Amino acid sequence: MTDNATAQPASFRIPADQLHAYVKAIWEQAGSTPREAELVADHLVAANLTGHDSHGVGMIPRYVASLADAQLQLNLHAEVVKDAGAVLTVEGGKGFGQVVAFEAMEQGIGRAKRLGICAVGLRGAHHIGRIGHWAEQCARAGLVSFHFVNVAGDPLVAPFGGADRRIGTNPFCAAYPRPGKPPLVLDFATSTVAYGKMRVAYNQGKHAPPGALIDHEGFPTLEPKVMHEPPFGSLTPFGGHKGFGLAAMCEIFGGALSGGFTTHADTLGTTNAIINCMLSVIIDPAAFDAPDAQAEADAFIAWVKASPLAAGTERIYEPGEPERVTRAQREAEGIPVDPATWTQIREAALAVGMSDEEAARWSALLR
Repeated sequence: MTDNATAQPASFRIPADQLHAYVKAIWEQAGSTPREAELVADHLVAANLTGHDSHGVGMIPRYVASLADAQLQLNLHAEVVKDAGAVLTVEGGKGFGQVVAFEAMEQGIGRAKRLGICAVGLRGAHHIGRIGHWAEQCARAGLVSFHFVNVAGDPLVAPFGGADRRIGTNPFCAAYPRPGKPPLVLDFATSTVAYGKMRVAYNQGKHAPPGALIDHEGFPTLEPKVMHEPPFGSLTPFGGHKGFGLAAMCEIFGGALSGGFTTHADTLGTTNAIINCMLSVIIDPAAFDAPDAQAEADAFIAWVKASPLAAGTERIYEPGEPERVTRAQREAEGIPVDPATWTQIREAALAVGMSDEEAARWSALLR
């Protein structure tokens, strides 16, 4: 048990549609247009539904703090600053990532449908959240995509062999659409665990998984408080040198190639902003001479899922399947939110001008 709690708190449950309405109300109160507030709510609640609470409604307090720092910019849109046909450079301007990334993907989808492929370099967006959301947007349009992302100027991860934080959690994502079936979606941080998962563990009084954290002296620890209380420790890269190498390429592809920036001594952030840059390559599978592509993909998935199960394993999941299972469960039972996170969200709602009475009405929905 961590030092910040003496007993593991229970989680509340709230229906997804009601949580969506609450998030939308918070951002409309803060000054977002109804459409912007809706896109933000869509994304955050979808992250919770898929089990990625690290990127869900628990991000609201950080966003409100960034707004107070005059970093997060409301009601901005993606701006194409260079159009080279199959390559688009898009400026985010610290606008809501849930808006500018959506719009950047829409631009890339349209171009890929016309040309067969489009590379989109999105730079300077405020936190774009769960990257799988954007891959799924492409997959719904029938398009393959892969995405390299950096968390610019916000080091949280030690390099392989290092003892302090030098790199962002820098996610990688890829998705493959399948007509009549859910897409295959791979989406992960290049750290052993996402930073937001340590926020959730910290709020819930839980330990970190072994090997996920080092303290300020570089020694392994199970205490998520090292990411939230000084002296600060670091996350570790997943898979040792392999995760570190992928994180480095996400940094270069996402931050440098997009025309954004990478993390180094001159770019370290000093505010609550989270700035993402993303290189997305979006492909129309019909542009290839591959008439058997879907059959081959399905045959491979069937082959690996038919493997005899290892001891203690209930099933073999295809990429994206665990999220679908969690979504079905949470749609039926409600989204769990721990008391500490709910209190932080309520305080953020009050900070943007929501009345005590309205905030209390939303809290009454908990069960």
